[in-house]
Amino acid sequence: MLPRKGWRAGLCLLASLVLCGARAEEPLLEYRVEGVDGALRENVEAWLGEAPQSPSARANLVAGARERINRSLEALGYYRADIDLSLDREREPWQLTVRIDPREPVRIRELSLAVTGEAAEDPAFQRFRETLPLSEGEVFHHGEYQSMKNALLTLGQRRGYFDARLQRHRVEVEATGGSADIDLLYASGTRYRFGAIQQEPADLLAVRHRQALQPFEQGEPFSLEALQTFQSRLQRTGYFSGITLRPELDERSDGEIPLRLELFPAPRHSIDVGLGYSTDTEERVSMVWRTPRINRYGHSQETRLEYSAVNPSGRVTWNIPLTHPLDDVLQLRARVEENEFGDLDSRQQELAVRREQRSGEWVRSLSLRFLNERWDADPVRGNEDYLLPGISLAHKWREGPLVNPERGFSQYYSLEGASESLGGTLDLVRLHARWVHVMSFGDRHRVVSRAEAGAVYLDEEDRDRLAPSLGFFAGGSQSLRGFAYQSIGNPLPVMTRDGQPRDIVLGGDRLLLGSLEYQYRVRPDWRLAVFSDVGDAFNEGELDLNYALGTGLHYLTPVGALKLEVARSLSKDQPGWRLHINIGAEF
Repeated sequence: MLPRKGWRAGLCLLASLVLCGARAEEPLLEYRVEGVDGALRENVEAWLGEAPQSPSARANLVAGARERINRSLEALGYYRADIDLSLDREREPWQLTVRIDPREPVRIRELSLAVTGEAAEDPAFQRFRETLPLSEGEVFHHGEYQSMKNALLTLGQRRGYFDARLQRHRVEVEATGGSADIDLLYASGTRYRFGAIQQEPADLLAVRHRQALQPFEQGEPFSLEALQTFQSRLQRTGYFSGITLRPELDERSDGEIPLRLELFPAPRHSIDVGLGYSTDTEERVSMVWRTPRINRYGHSQETRLEYSAVNPSGRVTWNIPLTHPLDDVLQLRARVEENEFGDLDSRQQELAVRREQRSGEWVRSLSLRFLNERWDADPVRGNEDYLLPGISLAHKWREGPLVNPERGFSQYYSLEGASESLGGTLDLVRLHARWVHVMSFGDRHRVVSRAEAGAVYLDEEDRDRLAPSLGFFAGGSQSLRGFAYQSIGNPLPVMTRDGQPRDIVLGGDRLLLGSLEYQYRVRPDWRLAVFSDVGDAFNEGELDLNYALGTGLHYLTPVGALKLEVARSLSKDQPGWRLHINIGAEF
């Protein structure tokens, strides 16, 4: 243990060292820039750098200050500036005052950009020359000049001019005359073409599927954009955990660039488990088992099991690519589902085959499904088989985030039929259409409108044999807010087994719905909403529109808006308020 005096001396020494260290970190010179603002001031301060913290650094800054300031101003085109430096050594830290009169900048008198080789006829280079960041009469900015050169060279690389170079890149500045002449000569040479693709491993993707995904053919002019599109399409298939696609520049010959494609398979299986809640279907537990690639031909499967008290279901879908792994797929599906339609408890069993084809933003499908449905509501019961060929057409476009678009439009149309001559138990034609439109005004205002319509055409005597899932119901957070889930349909007075009269709700053969909603963003992730819903599910000639008004609070999440909404029916039979909780995007 140290003696008391030694202990005190040690503390004093430690304090002295700390104070000396603190003083060493204090700047020895401060400077102030006057006479210029904005980009000029920022560039001067950047060239001068941080305030010096040692005598040698201070001396270097004072000695080189004028040169640094000149170079900072010349970089932005000011070659004739008047610079006055005033240094006060009497104060600690020293004070350096920089007064600048920038005077008139140097302007571009002549700008010449010549392109030789095959790029001279390339439309991309013609557009580049029409949109140069510099033009005659503008202030000569060194940074923009360098950016222009780099952009020119980068464009050549992206377009396949791998032997290109700048044969001439000269700038002549006449500071006294205030002018600058720029002379560039870009010699592109020949444009390389796509060569053969070497795929590793070769058995991971069938050649015909790879060729269907390629936006180019061997021998076409090279384009980095086409290469990136190809890689994006490969990734979208879901077959692979990683993709490496690169041109082999060192192996180019005869005007062609070979490509190397390395594929890394996605995990053989994946299982996702989810929990959710909606006032329509109440608590929900789901499990999804996916096999993204079963074989080299791109077959995949998805098994989805969902449980809720209202709507338990299970389905298996087997996907088979036909002419294109993304745009032409055959789906084989088996489904079992229970649902509550109005007062009917329904159980559906379905086998279906469906071909889905994409063309741009349009999706067309042809389908054939066998449906067995049993339903029960004392004393109404049914058990019917249907063979339903159908066609559907869908289109979506959006701007902005996927789950929170700023604007967009979605439309969907379907047509199905059944015939006794095709093995069904009755003849019918079913039409259904749905539209959603989103508009935004500024950063805070958003309007969402929805409409839905449907019709089933069948003989009057067959109306009671129409399965609930083929009829129409309304009500719930995705339909008519202010009403219970699928509670609106065709009311039918019946007598129960115990002799009590009651009305049960059956499916209507017509549907008409509309909604208009205004949303106001109060914070980046929060919106307030007011809305009005109107519509009915009814039998032909019995339209009786139901109206509702409501308001809501929306919280924006990565999977869509979490919506807490209350709505009040204006119909005389259901005057109360109803709470709706839901999560998801409009499309």
